Formats: sequence, structure tokens, C-alpha cells
Amino acid sequence: MVKFSKQFEGQLVPEWKEAFVDYCKLKKEIKKIHFLNNLDTNGKQTKSSFPHSIISSLRKYAFLEHNQRDHGVIHVHRKLAASDSKGDMYETELLEQFADTDAAVEFFACLDHQLNKVNQFFRTKEKEFLERGDSLRNQMEILIELKTVLQQKRGKGPSSGEEPKEDDSVSGTISCDEEVSEQGMENSSDEVDRLGAEFSDSPRSGEVGKPCKLKKEDRKMRSFSDRTVSCRGKSLRIHIPLTNPTRTFSAISYLLWDDLVNQSSKKCGVDGNKLHINKKKLHHAEKMIRGAFIELYKGLGYLKTYRNLNMLAFVKILKKFDKVTNKQVLPIYLKVVESSYFNSSDKVLKLADEVEELFVKNFADDNKRKAMKYLKPAQKEESHSVTFFIGLFTGCFIALFVGYIIMAHITGMYRPKSDAMYMETVYPVLSIFSLLFLHLFLYGCNMVMWRKTRINYSFIFEQSQTKELKHNDVFLICTTSMAAVIGVLFVHLSLVAKGYSYAQVQAIPGLLLLAFILVLVCPLNIIYKSSRYCFLSVIRNIVLSPLYKVVMLDFYMADQLCSQVPMLRDLENIACYYITGSYKTQDYQYCMRTTYYRDLAYAVSFLPYYWRAMQCARRWFDEGHTSHLVNLGKYVSAMVAAGAKVAYEKEKSAGWLCLVVVVSSVATLYQLYWDFVKDWGLLQLNSKNPWLRDELMLRKKFIYYISMGLNLILRLAWLQSVFHYNFGRVDYRVTMLFLAALEVVRRGQWNFYRLENEHLNNAGKFRAVKTVPLPFHEVDDQD
Repeated sequence: MVKFSKQFEGQLVPEWKEAFVDYCKLKKEIKKIHFLNNLDTNGKQTKSSFPHSIISSLRKYAFLEHNQRDHGVIHVHRKLAASDSKGDMYETELLEQFADTDAAVEFFACLDHQLNKVNQFFRTKEKEFLERGDSLRNQMEILIELKTVLQQKRGKGPSSGEEPKEDDSVSGTISCDEEVSEQGMENSSDEVDRLGAEFSDSPRSGEVGKPCKLKKEDRKMRSFSDRTVSCRGKSLRIHIPLTNPTRTFSAISYLLWDDLVNQSSKKCGVDGNKLHINKKKLHHAEKMIRGAFIELYKGLGYLKTYRNLNMLAFVKILKKFDKVTNKQVLPIYLKVVESSYFNSSDKVLKLADEVEELFVKNFADDNKRKAMKYLKPAQKEESHSVTFFIGLFTGCFIALFVGYIIMAHITGMYRPKSDAMYMETVYPVLSIFSLLFLHLFLYGCNMVMWRKTRINYSFIFEQSQTKELKHNDVFLICTTSMAAVIGVLFVHLSLVAKGYSYAQVQAIPGLLLLAFILVLVCPLNIIYKSSRYCFLSVIRNIVLSPLYKVVMLDFYMADQLCSQVPMLRDLENIACYYITGSYKTQDYQYCMRTTYYRDLAYAVSFLPYYWRAMQCARRWFDEGHTSHLVNLGKYVSAMVAAGAKVAYEKEKSAGWLCLVVVVSSVATLYQLYWDFVKDWGLLQLNSKNPWLRDELMLRKKFIYYISMGLNLILRLAWLQSVFHYNFGRVDYRVTMLFLAALEVVRRGQWNFYRLENEHLNNAGKFRAVKTVPLPFHEVDDQD
């Protein structure tokens, strides 16, 4: 049977862990009382039993007397709060002697502190969610009125210059072409709303988006226009996020066109200072409000879980206390807990019912079952058959890999004097798949560790729990794919060993690569379609940086590409080899002889760093934080180092070598500082854990020190690419693959600590639901 402490740990909201009852601490206090009671019992065994029976009788008499007076063993004092925001405080007074009174006093002091903490946190979150509910209710009313007016206009078919009647609640021509960028999720809930709406770049934001008054100085250059719409007696601004290139370009084009129209209308004596709203923009606004409702409902569900788990924890701990002390504390203290604010307030339940009712009515066509699919999506269950197939394909992969290694050893493929044709055209295909699926395998290992340490990676990446890949799915993809790759390459190598010419078998590696690309873009709902298309959309966002709004998953994936530069260069080289038809003539040096393709190969080395730098620039533009510019400098230094290496490869002189060493050393120090301090949150001087941070998800501290040392060593792998050390009789291309694999391994451990730090930042500010921007914002009349 699973202990309650394990169940409690597994069911609590990870980001609110510090706000839950500290069950482990209370258990330690009870163990302390139990230990002291045992010492007291052992010390009394040498005394006479007569005095002991007298003391026991007196205690029973005292207990009965207290019961007659309705006092009991303890009395919990309730101190009324000075304000509603603070709440009432509870303090327990002992009315009866315990075996160790000091230990009992400490226990109840700790118990009172936990109760007060729970009440305070519940009151704070309840207030926050009630404010969100009021805001969303107001947003919904505005949306309904705007849609009604738009439908009336479309039904009447007014001319472009005709305006709604005076009795309509909305004045102004209806459009929503004004768009602003999203605010970063890293902003705290009390931060000034610079962009006119609360948006976010990572899921660790706090508020769903309260209605706010925008002042002129807050709008800055991120707002395209100063026009407003008058609705329900208020001047409102409508903000739709510039999350993709289409909206960005359409907003700019609208701005230019609208300025021309506005100038011409002024010449004709027509007031052009009106906000236009169309059906498309209202649809965007409706989607934003729907997302905010879903997040609010999720937050209310978390608050219900918070109430129920804490209530159960108080019951369990009081039962343990009664068992150890032989007292009847449970019924007395439990009455206080049941009447306390977190358990007696029904505002959360009422708000949840209201949110559900509004969502069913406005977003689900009065279909409650349809609404529940959005509000309470069923989580994806792990299949036991997946584990079976993982074992099956792992066995196949190992068998094929051993056979491939034996065949390669017999044919002498990986020795210094190996078959140049094979090593230049077939071996890169193996390198591409090896690095790719090694990276994916390490991601699966990260998922296992994140899950074990209760790091909410799904929330951080904003992934749907119904569609996200589980770690078993990741392992299945790795083993199946590598078994297929090794199997095909084993067949190819066998054909070469049997005397078949490269002209006959050279298309096999290319067809293998093409098959994987076709599977990746396959439109059929097979082989994890949602995950494949999510991956493609993230790659699209990265390639088109900075046109797309940058979220956590985008820059996380871009960082992964920075560790896959060797794979990208191999992919570009193989693509050139097959696209130009060089495989028909076995001219594998054609691409490197052509200036255009050679320069493109060098450009591939810069692209991941360029994309990441553009993401930093976009985040700085959206949020205004100078830290993003400092981070951009890190990727610029990496590009400079890569350029110096390219120049050194062209002209190997002592001057270029010195420049490469200096520039690469500076870039490495820059990267190490950012890894340890910014990405991992370590090297905090005043931390209680030397050279680490106060909060650690792993219990053994030495693991962090080892990881820091490994990160330092693996960051210096560029030395091999400059000095070209030889490892015995191994082909240099095998050495380069090994070094590239070490960089992937370094990135794998970096991923764990990066998300650990992100999770702790969320937990530090109790961020359990993501920020959702709202479209309608009140502005000052004088603006």
C-alpha cells in the first residue's frame, strides 16, 4: 500500500508545493514526540507501578473534567484579522500536560503555521481568480455586444460611411486591424502593462489578463494606432497579438493604407479617427477569451485540489498525533480546520460553475459534453504494448548494430585508409540519424527525470496533455527508427562487400533519408501526426525568426539546433550530393568544388546561432528587457568564433590559429557564464548550498558539481576541431562524430537543469496557469 506522503507528493500542484501543508515536517515533529515518549517510558520502568497508576488515574480524571467543561486537551484561539486580505490567524493553547510538553508546543506551533499559511494562500488565489472571473465576464459582454452590432450592420447592409444608430451601445466603425505584440510571460503579475495587454513568452506567467487602463506613455511604438471604440460607455482599445508574419505584415499594410484613407477623409470633412472591427478580428478576440476561460477553469480546478489535499493532510497528521500521544486532539482541531476559510469558502465552487455555464453557452453551442473536452481534456494513457515494442525493437537494433560493426570491421571501413567513397557519401547518413536519435533518446531520459522530480515540463512547453509524447513514445521512436536505419545500411554494406558497384547501390542511403522526410511531412493521421506537425511548426517559427512571437518551446528548440551544427552540415552535404545528381557519377567532391555550395555549407554553421540571436532581438523588442540583448551577444560571439574557424580552415596560418583560440575562448567563457548563472541559476554566492542555489530538485548535491565540471569539459571540445588530434587508427570522420555526440550529451544534461530552473522560477511565484491575453482594454479619455 502506498503511503499517504507519497500520494500527497504525487497529487499536489508542483508550482504550489511550498504553499501546501508541509506534511513531512509535521511528521518529523510527531516522530520527535514519539522518540521522547519512548525515552520517558523506558526511564519509568524502574519505578514502582503504584505511583504510575495514581498519575494515570489523575490524568483520566483531569481529562474527564476538561470534557465536562467543554475545554478538551487543547483550545485553538482565533485572532480576527485587521483586514480581509490578511485573514484570521489561529494559535493553539495546551490545556493538558503531555509527556513532553515542549515538543507538543512545537508541533502545534508548526501546525498553526501551516493552517495560517494555507488560509492565506487560498485567500490570495481566490481573490485573484475572482478578479479574473469579473474581467472575463466583462470581456464576454463586450464581445457579445460587438458581435450583435456587427450582425445588425451586415443584415441591414449599410454603406461604408453609414454609422450605427445612437441607441446602439457601440459607436465607431467596426474593425480590429490594430494589433500589438504579446507581453513576455516572464513579467510578474504586478508589472506595468507596457504593450497594452498581458502576454507571455513562457508558460510561467501569473495572471490571465486583467482589464487595464492604458495611458499614452504605456502604448509606445508597439501599438500601431491611437483609435478606440466606444462600447458600454467606455473607450476601449482592441489588441490582437502579432504572433505570426501574416498578422505582422497585414497590420503594417493596414497602417499605411489606413493613414492614406484617414488623410483623404479629413480633406473631405469626414472624421477618420474611428476604429474598424471586422468578423475576422472578432474571431481572434473570441479565441483569446475562450483560451482565458480554459485557463481560469484549470486554475479553479487546481484550487479545489489544493483544498481537498490540504484537508486530507490535516486529518492524517492529527490521527498520527492522537495515536502517538493517546490524546483526543483530532475532533477538536479538525472543527477549527473545517471552519477555517480555505475549507468553508464556496466562492471557488460558484465561480467554477459560472465559468462552466458561460463556456457551454458561448463556446460549445449549449453542448456540455463538447465543453468538457476543452475544460477537462482526458489525459493520454500510457499503453503497456508500447513497452513491449520498445524491448522488441531495442533487441533488433542491438543485433543489427553488432552485425553492422562486424561487417564494417571486416571491410575496414573506419580505418584511416578506408573507402573514401563510402565514408564521404554513406557514413554521413549514419551520422545524421545517430546524432538525431541520440538527441531524441536523451530527451526521453530528460522526460523520465523531469517526471520523477515533479518538474512540470508539459506546462512549461505549453503542450496539450492529450497529444504530447510520453517518454515511452520517444523511446519507441528512437529504437524503431535506428533499427530501420541500421538494417538498411547493413544491407547496403553487405551488397558493397559482395562486389556490387556504388553505381548500383548508391541510391539506397538517399532513399532512406527521403523516406524519413516523407514520414515527417505525411498528412495522414498516423505515426504521431500531432507531434510531427508541432515539430514542423516550431522549425518554421525558428527559420522565420524574428517574424514569429518567441515562446519557450521555440527558443528551447533553437538551442538544440545550436548543438546539432555537425548534423546540419552533413545534411546539407548529402542533400547537395543527391539533388545535383552527383551520386550517379560518384563525384562526391563536386559540391565542395563549387563555390556556391561551399559557401552555403559554411553558412549552415552560422544559421542556428543567427536564428537564436534573432529570437533574442524579438524578445527584447516585445519585452524591453536588456538581458535579451546580453544573451544576443552570446550568440554573436559564437558566430564570430565559427567564422574564425572557417577562415582558419581556408588559410591555416599561425595568425589565424591565434585568433581562433582567443575568440573561441572568449565565446566559451561567455557561454559557461550564461549556462551556470542564467540558464541553470547556479553559482549564487549567498546560497545555503555552496556555489549552487537554495532550491534543488535533486537531493544529492554532488550531481550538480559533476554536471558543472562535465559542462566545462565538453564546452572545450572545439579544441579538437582546431588542433585535429588523432586517436590511433580511427578515421578522422569517426572522431568528429564522437565529438559531435559529446556535444549532444552535453546539451542533454543542459536541458534538465534549464527546465529545473524554469520550474523553480514558476514555483517561486506560484505560477500554475499560463497567461492568456485579453483583447479589450479600457483607455483614458484624455488620450
